Amino acid sequence: MAYTYPKNEKLKSKKSIELLFSEGQSVSKYPLRLVYVENSLENEELVKFGVSVSKKYFKNAVDRNRLKRVLRECYRLNKNIISECVDKPMAFMFFYQSKEVLSYQEINEKSIQLFEKFTKKIKE
Repeated sequence: MAYTYPKNEKLKSKKSIELLFSEGQSVSKYPLRLVYVENSLENEELVKFGVSVSKKYFKNAVDRNRLKRVLRECYRLNKNIISECVDKPMAFMFFYQSKEVLSYQEINEKSIQLFEKFTKKIKE
């Protein structure tokens, strides 16, 4: 599998995002949270993925953008964990929910644990 995060995998549709927040289920591994929903609105891509960092915890855009880059990188390198168990089109939103800034290695470990927790929940 290619370690890429192409434009057609990015979650940008307003309808999909609204569906995600209204009907989505979530899995957490502090300080990360993954919200997901089956996405019947767009059929071209199996996985649509977005990241978010709260303005409440990080006032400076520089800090938010850095964390979003780290989250996207963690997804890009570990998306095979999610892709292997997903057989229907799904939308995902990846949240960072803490005031403290963890290192890239810690975030990467937590994201792997979170993705594995998601795969276990999906297989049930």
